[in-house]
Amino acid sequence: MKKTLLSIAALLTVLSFAGCKKASNEGKFVLGLDASFPPMGYTEADGEITGYDIDLAKEVAKRLNLEFVAKPINWEAKEMELSSGSIDCIWNGFTITEERLNAMSFTKPYLNNDQVLVVRADSGIESLKDAAGKIVGCQSGSSAEDAINDNADFAASLGKLVFYEENLTALTDLEVGGVDAVVMDSVVANYTIATGKKNLKVVNEALAKEAYGIGFRKDEKGAKLRDDVQKTLEEMSADGTVAQISLKWFGSDISVIGK
Repeated sequence: MKKTLLSIAALLTVLSFAGCKKASNEGKFVLGLDASFPPMGYTEADGEITGYDIDLAKEVAKRLNLEFVAKPINWEAKEMELSSGSIDCIWNGFTITEERLNAMSFTKPYLNNDQVLVVRADSGIESLKDAAGKIVGCQSGSSAEDAINDNADFAASLGKLVFYEENLTALTDLEVGGVDAVVMDSVVANYTIATGKKNLKVVNEALAKEAYGIGFRKDEKGAKLRDDVQKTLEEMSADGTVAQISLKWFGSDISVIGK
């Protein structure tokens, strides 16, 4: 019995150590993302995760001699995923806000963005005021939701606000008339409309202006990784790598790294 108990104790110790090692992501760079957010990070038909942020992050991981891992997460649980250690960062068109700055450590902005209203091309909606009384959708837990809540007059004017898990689902519902408009990132909206040849348009009036950054844990290890990533991105900008990746996805260099 004593030998059996010792064996069990030893096994539990090994399992505990293995769990800790897994949580530390040693030798890996685990990126948390909403894998339905083109062109920043999304899943191709063949199951491969690709995108602008993914290309940047892969090159960063390569230069830091780390194994790159893209991990799709529930966007509403992103803060919990980061604090638990299951991911090393949130890098997915992640807007820098005061609330998020209090909860995590960010790099400098690497891309600018607007929160905009997307409507059907024949909707007759030409301004934010035209959305009064309309059914408007947005991704739950997103900066689009924050932008709506921060604009009290706009929020109060809406007929109804509908929440979605993903922006692409919201746009599909918009196309079939389930909602009258969707509030979302201009970078994603313009890319999706252009590549999908959708009969949609972006209203030429921003609800909010913002910047994308990469979020890390607020601890010593998180700060070190943040600084390493920031330094590497600046090196990539200086040697033209960032411009090449931006040209691939957007047709021009829209990055603000080092600018």
